[in-house]
Amino acid sequence: MRRGTAFVALLLLAVIAPRGAAAGPALVVELSNSKVLFSEDADALWHPASLTKMMTAYLVFEALKAGKITLKSKVTCSAAAHQQPPSKIGLAIGRQMSVDLALQSLIVKSANDVAMMLAETVGGSEAAFVEMMNAKARTLGMERTFFVNPNGLPAAAQVTTARDLAKLARAVINDFPEYAHYWQKSEMRLGKQRLVTHNGLLQSFAGADGMKTGFTCDSGFNVVATATREGRRVIAVVLGENSSAERNIRTASLLEHGFHQTGWQQLFNSKTIDNMPLAPAVGVRSVRNDVVSWGCNDRKAKVAKSKARKKKKAVAAAKKKPAAKPAAPETVTVDVDSREAAAQGDDAAPATVQLRGTMPPPAAAAFQSQQ
Repeated sequence: MRRGTAFVALLLLAVIAPRGAAAGPALVVELSNSKVLFSEDADALWHPASLTKMMTAYLVFEALKAGKITLKSKVTCSAAAHQQPPSKIGLAIGRQMSVDLALQSLIVKSANDVAMMLAETVGGSEAAFVEMMNAKARTLGMERTFFVNPNGLPAAAQVTTARDLAKLARAVINDFPEYAHYWQKSEMRLGKQRLVTHNGLLQSFAGADGMKTGFTCDSGFNVVATATREGRRVIAVVLGENSSAERNIRTASLLEHGFHQTGWQQLFNSKTIDNMPLAPAVGVRSVRNDVVSWGCNDRKAKVAKSKARKKKKAVAAAKKKPAAKPAAPETVTVDVDSREAAAQGDDAAPATVQLRGTMPPPAAAAFQSQQ
């Protein structure tokens, strides 16, 4: 019990501990009433990265609900989709997949090419689909969000806020509960391939049941995560962490904090993501120089390469080192009663017998007791 209490205390400490200059926005919301349980720079502009795909999925769900497409409908890989950089499925131009499999690839694999395929299928073109994304953002009250593409690949003008992403998460959950299983999947099968989600909280946090991660060098490691315990569902938005590990720790801490805000603690809390005063707008900030990832900054890449080289040299040196010779077995000396030996007709019997081998001391003692 004490260990559990100490662990919870550590998580809560991670929430309230002072954050460095590179700390990004964070927000915790109760789904049932939209109450704000924790807020840090919730209105600061930020690059959404692959969290953009939450809106892409929302519009696909709308098209399914309207009967424009079905889960068995086919989406085709166009030249534009094929040219999208990773993360991607990598279909050849002209190849097709079902909308069902495309949604799994979009959410679990975070496939950029599939996001484009879905956008072109639902909107007719990428440009038309992006217009639909921005129109829906305005309808949902996402006041500071602007989309440029359907997958979240780097674009200077593509921005959002923690508050806006919480509103989007709320809409996805409330408007399309029939598609909740897509956000809960920790892996998927594509042919013989097993593709695993980037959302580590689905395996590590008790009650975790969605939603989506995102990363670019400028945005850092982002996530919108949800968890349910004892009938309460909490949404956490974390933006701009320096690594996926830090993202998971910060998000788990915030979710834990949210579940501890109950009863009298929330009795006089009337702040929601809809009525919380809007903070003054500031320019979007990049965390490129702080994130731990290949290709984002030269200094950290050089340090990582140096460590890798040292490790490789150490392994090579260990392989060249000759193996140590096994130690010679110890001599075990056992006392023998010479009078008993003489009684058996062996006048020359030695007083001791030396046994060279692997007999351990307990076995030697047993041998002696039998004489």
